Amino acid sequence: MFQVSGFKSLETWNVTFETFMLLPESIQSLINALERLPGIGPKSASRLAFYLLRATDDVSEDLAISLAHLKKNTAFCPECFNIMEAGRERCEICESSVRDASVICVVEEALDVLALERTAGFNGKYHVLQGVLSPIEGIGPDDLKIKQLLARVAGGGVKEIILATNPSMEGDATALYLQNQLRQFGVHVTRLARGLPMGGDLEYADQNTLLRALSGRREMD
Repeated sequence: MFQVSGFKSLETWNVTFETFMLLPESIQSLINALERLPGIGPKSASRLAFYLLRATDDVSEDLAISLAHLKKNTAFCPECFNIMEAGRERCEICESSVRDASVICVVEEALDVLALERTAGFNGKYHVLQGVLSPIEGIGPDDLKIKQLLARVAGGGVKEIILATNPSMEGDATALYLQNQLRQFGVHVTRLARGLPMGGDLEYADQNTLLRALSGRREMD
Protein backbone atom coordinates (compact mmCIF):
# COMPACT_ATOMS: atom_id res chain seq x y z
CA MET A 1 0.00 0.00 0.00
CA PHE A 2 1.32 3.44 -0.94
CA GLN A 3 2.02 5.64 2.07
CA VAL A 4 3.41 9.12 2.42
CA SER A 5 6.17 9.38 5.00
CA GLY A 6 5.27 11.48 7.99
CA PHE A 7 1.44 11.15 7.57
CA LYS A 8 -0.68 9.40 10.18
CA SER A 9 -3.43 6.92 9.47
CA LEU A 10 -6.61 8.30 7.94
CA GLU A 11 -8.57 7.84 11.18
CA THR A 12 -5.92 9.66 13.22
CA TRP A 13 -5.70 12.39 10.60
CA ASN A 14 -9.50 12.95 10.72
CA VAL A 15 -9.44 13.25 14.51
CA THR A 16 -6.52 15.68 14.33
CA PHE A 17 -8.23 17.69 11.59
CA GLU A 18 -11.44 17.93 13.59
CA THR A 19 -9.46 19.00 16.66
CA PHE A 20 -7.89 21.86 14.75
CA MET A 21 -11.26 22.79 13.25
CA LEU A 22 -13.10 23.21 16.54
CA LEU A 23 -15.64 25.99 16.06
CA PRO A 24 -17.06 28.51 18.48
CA GLU A 25 -20.18 27.22 20.16
CA SER A 26 -22.43 29.81 18.49
CA ILE A 27 -21.37 28.73 14.98
CA GLN A 28 -21.58 25.01 15.75
CA SER A 29 -25.02 25.53 17.27
CA LEU A 30 -26.22 27.26 14.10
CA ILE A 31 -24.79 24.46 11.93
CA ASN A 32 -26.54 21.86 14.05
CA ALA A 33 -29.82 23.76 13.74
CA LEU A 34 -29.51 24.10 9.97
CA GLU A 35 -28.77 20.37 9.62
CA ARG A 36 -32.19 19.62 11.03
CA LEU A 37 -33.85 21.26 8.02
CA PRO A 38 -34.96 18.93 5.19
CA GLY A 39 -32.46 18.61 2.37
CA ILE A 40 -29.66 20.30 4.32
CA GLY A 41 -26.62 18.15 5.05
CA PRO A 42 -23.51 18.97 7.13
CA LYS A 43 -21.67 20.65 4.23
CA SER A 44 -24.63 22.77 3.17
CA ALA A 45 -25.29 23.73 6.79
CA SER A 46 -21.67 24.77 7.24
CA ARG A 47 -21.70 26.87 4.05
CA LEU A 48 -24.88 28.63 5.11
CA ALA A 49 -23.55 29.29 8.59
CA PHE A 50 -20.29 30.80 7.32
CA TYR A 51 -22.17 32.83 4.72
CA LEU A 52 -24.28 34.37 7.48
CA LEU A 53 -21.13 34.98 9.49
CA ARG A 54 -19.53 36.92 6.63
CA ALA A 55 -22.71 38.68 5.50
CA THR A 56 -23.65 42.18 6.58
CA ASP A 57 -25.54 42.54 9.85
CA ASP A 58 -28.85 43.34 8.15
CA VAL A 59 -28.89 39.92 6.41
CA SER A 60 -28.63 37.90 9.61
CA GLU A 61 -30.90 40.32 11.49
CA ASP A 62 -33.63 40.09 8.84
CA LEU A 63 -33.38 36.29 8.94
CA ALA A 64 -33.62 36.24 12.73
CA ILE A 65 -36.65 38.54 12.70
CA SER A 66 -38.37 36.50 9.99
CA LEU A 67 -37.83 33.27 11.91
CA ALA A 68 -39.17 34.85 15.10
CA HIS A 69 -42.29 36.06 13.28
CA LEU A 70 -42.82 32.76 11.49
CA LYS A 71 -44.51 31.02 14.41
CA LYS A 72 -45.91 34.17 16.01
CA ASN A 73 -47.70 35.59 12.97
CA THR A 74 -48.98 32.43 11.27
CA ALA A 75 -51.68 29.93 12.12
CA PHE A 76 -53.64 27.10 10.54
CA CYS A 77 -57.08 27.71 9.11
CA PRO A 78 -59.61 25.94 11.38
CA GLU A 79 -61.62 24.83 8.34
CA CYS A 80 -59.11 23.65 5.71
CA PHE A 81 -55.87 23.66 7.79
CA ASN A 82 -53.96 25.68 5.24
CA ILE A 83 -51.50 28.29 6.52
CA MET A 84 -52.92 31.77 7.14
CA GLU A 85 -52.08 34.99 8.94
CA ALA A 86 -52.62 34.77 12.69
CA GLY A 87 -55.73 36.57 13.92
CA ARG A 88 -57.96 35.63 10.98
CA GLU A 89 -61.06 33.50 11.50
CA ARG A 90 -60.47 31.57 8.26
CA CYS A 91 -58.03 31.69 5.37
CA GLU A 92 -58.74 33.79 2.27
CA ILE A 93 -59.71 30.75 0.18
CA CYS A 94 -62.24 29.47 2.72
CA GLU A 95 -63.73 32.96 3.12
CA SER A 96 -64.00 33.52 -0.63
CA SER A 97 -67.58 33.67 -1.88
CA VAL A 98 -66.60 33.22 -5.52
CA ARG A 99 -65.00 29.81 -5.07
CA ASP A 100 -67.02 26.61 -5.42
CA ALA A 101 -67.49 25.18 -1.92
CA SER A 102 -69.03 21.99 -3.35
CA VAL A 103 -65.64 20.82 -4.64
CA ILE A 104 -62.83 20.11 -2.16
CA CYS A 105 -59.31 19.25 -3.24
CA VAL A 106 -57.46 17.20 -0.62
CA VAL A 107 -53.69 17.72 -0.50
CA GLU A 108 -50.86 16.60 1.76
CA GLU A 109 -49.21 19.91 2.64
CA ALA A 110 -49.77 23.66 2.31
CA LEU A 111 -47.12 23.83 -0.43
CA ASP A 112 -49.39 21.67 -2.57
CA VAL A 113 -52.06 24.37 -2.36
CA LEU A 114 -49.58 26.89 -3.76
CA ALA A 115 -48.68 24.54 -6.61
CA LEU A 116 -52.32 24.06 -7.61
CA GLU A 117 -53.13 27.75 -7.26
CA ARG A 118 -50.32 28.63 -9.66
CA THR A 119 -52.14 26.71 -12.39
CA ALA A 120 -55.16 29.03 -12.05
CA GLY A 121 -57.26 26.04 -13.10
CA PHE A 122 -59.02 25.15 -9.86
CA ASN A 123 -61.81 27.24 -8.38
CA GLY A 124 -62.89 25.01 -5.52
CA LYS A 125 -61.67 24.83 -1.95
CA TYR A 126 -58.98 22.80 -0.23
CA HIS A 127 -58.35 20.51 2.70
CA VAL A 128 -54.77 20.06 3.91
CA LEU A 129 -54.11 16.73 5.60
CA GLN A 130 -50.75 17.90 6.99
CA GLY A 131 -49.08 14.64 6.06
CA VAL A 132 -49.81 11.14 4.78
CA LEU A 133 -50.39 7.74 6.32
CA SER A 134 -47.07 6.06 7.06
CA PRO A 135 -47.12 3.02 9.39
CA ILE A 136 -43.31 2.85 9.26
CA GLU A 137 -43.09 6.33 10.79
CA GLY A 138 -46.01 5.69 13.11
CA ILE A 139 -48.35 8.13 11.34
CA GLY A 140 -51.95 6.92 11.44
CA PRO A 141 -55.36 8.45 10.59
CA ASP A 142 -55.60 10.20 13.95
CA ASP A 143 -52.36 12.07 13.24
CA LEU A 144 -53.81 13.69 10.11
CA LYS A 145 -56.73 16.04 9.51
CA ILE A 146 -58.95 13.22 8.26
CA LYS A 147 -61.71 13.44 10.88
CA GLN A 148 -62.03 17.13 10.10
CA LEU A 149 -62.42 16.35 6.39
CA LEU A 150 -65.14 13.81 7.08
CA ALA A 151 -66.91 16.34 9.29
CA ARG A 152 -66.84 18.91 6.46
CA VAL A 153 -68.38 16.41 4.06
CA ALA A 154 -70.96 15.28 6.61
CA GLY A 155 -72.03 18.91 6.99
CA GLY A 156 -73.50 18.77 3.49
CA GLY A 157 -73.06 20.79 0.33
CA VAL A 158 -70.03 18.86 -0.94
CA LYS A 159 -70.46 17.16 -4.32
CA GLU A 160 -66.90 16.15 -5.22
CA ILE A 161 -63.71 15.32 -3.37
CA ILE A 162 -60.51 15.46 -5.42
CA LEU A 163 -57.77 13.34 -3.88
CA ALA A 164 -54.54 15.13 -4.81
CA THR A 165 -52.07 13.28 -2.64
CA ASN A 166 -48.67 12.62 -4.19
CA PRO A 167 -48.18 9.58 -6.47
CA SER A 168 -46.14 7.71 -3.89
CA MET A 169 -46.76 4.55 -1.88
CA GLU A 170 -47.85 6.61 1.12
CA GLY A 171 -49.89 9.00 -1.02
CA ASP A 172 -51.72 6.15 -2.75
CA ALA A 173 -52.39 4.42 0.58
CA THR A 174 -53.79 7.65 1.99
CA ALA A 175 -56.01 8.19 -1.06
CA LEU A 176 -57.35 4.63 -0.83
CA TYR A 177 -58.11 5.05 2.86
CA LEU A 178 -59.93 8.33 2.21
CA GLN A 179 -61.90 6.77 -0.63
CA ASN A 180 -63.17 4.04 1.70
CA GLN A 181 -64.05 6.55 4.41
CA LEU A 182 -65.91 8.85 2.01
CA ARG A 183 -68.16 6.13 0.55
CA GLN A 184 -70.67 6.56 3.36
CA PHE A 185 -71.46 10.11 2.22
CA GLY A 186 -72.20 9.31 -1.41
CA VAL A 187 -69.99 12.09 -2.77
CA HIS A 188 -68.13 11.83 -6.06
CA VAL A 189 -64.49 10.94 -5.30
CA THR A 190 -61.85 11.55 -7.97
CA ARG A 191 -58.06 11.23 -8.15
CA LEU A 192 -55.65 13.47 -10.03
CA ALA A 193 -54.77 11.97 -13.42
CA ARG A 194 -51.26 10.67 -13.99
CA GLY A 195 -49.41 10.28 -17.22
CA LEU A 196 -46.53 11.45 -19.34
CA PRO A 197 -44.96 14.83 -18.55
CA MET A 198 -44.95 17.56 -21.17
CA GLY A 199 -41.87 17.16 -23.37
CA GLY A 200 -41.17 13.63 -22.09
CA ASP A 201 -40.16 10.69 -24.29
CA LEU A 202 -41.85 7.31 -24.15
CA GLU A 203 -38.53 5.47 -24.07
CA TYR A 204 -37.56 7.17 -20.80
CA ALA A 205 -40.89 6.70 -19.02
CA ASP A 206 -41.14 3.99 -16.37
CA GLN A 207 -43.65 1.15 -16.63
CA ASN A 208 -46.10 2.50 -14.05
CA THR A 209 -46.22 5.90 -15.72
CA LEU A 210 -46.93 4.33 -19.10
CA LEU A 211 -49.66 2.09 -17.67
CA ARG A 212 -51.35 5.04 -15.98
CA ALA A 213 -51.09 7.11 -19.14
CA LEU A 214 -52.76 4.33 -21.11
CA SER A 215 -55.54 3.78 -18.58
CA GLY A 216 -56.14 7.53 -18.33
CA ARG A 217 -56.34 8.17 -22.07
CA ARG A 218 -59.20 10.37 -23.31
CA GLU A 219 -60.97 11.36 -26.49
CA MET A 220 -59.29 13.98 -28.65
CA ASP A 221 -61.43 17.08 -28.98
